[in-house]
Amino acid sequence: MKFSRQRQQILDYVKSVKTHPTAETVYKKVRDDNPNISLGTVYRNLDKLSEEGLITRIKIANQKDRFDGDVIPHSHAICEKCGKVIDIYTCNLDSIDKFVENNIQCKVLSHDIIFNVICPKCNKDGEE
Repeated sequence: MKFSRQRQQILDYVKSVKTHPTAETVYKKVRDDNPNISLGTVYRNLDKLSEEGLITRIKIANQKDRFDGDVIPHSHAICEKCGKVIDIYTCNLDSIDKFVENNIQCKVLSHDIIFNVICPKCNKDGEE
């Protein structure tokens, strides 16, 4: 894949943060260094980077997609109160794929596991 300066800036930003930004957040941050970049360019490049496996697209029901620069297989927890996305590094995710393949006789291409949670900060805030 050919890398333009804009694509590299987008990739660098997504890989530099642990916040799982939306496309709009990526656009606002990259625009600080490159005021001529358009939101459409950011969307197209995020699509291409995720298709190429250089970043991960996190699809969350009824919310905007988020992007993760950490492509090591892992799951996510989403706080139902504040929307924070938390990385969860679990044991052997391959066993889940094999379980599904054996039980419904299909080939698993990928999976997304999202836990809906109340994060520690929101949980603590609710106790006060």
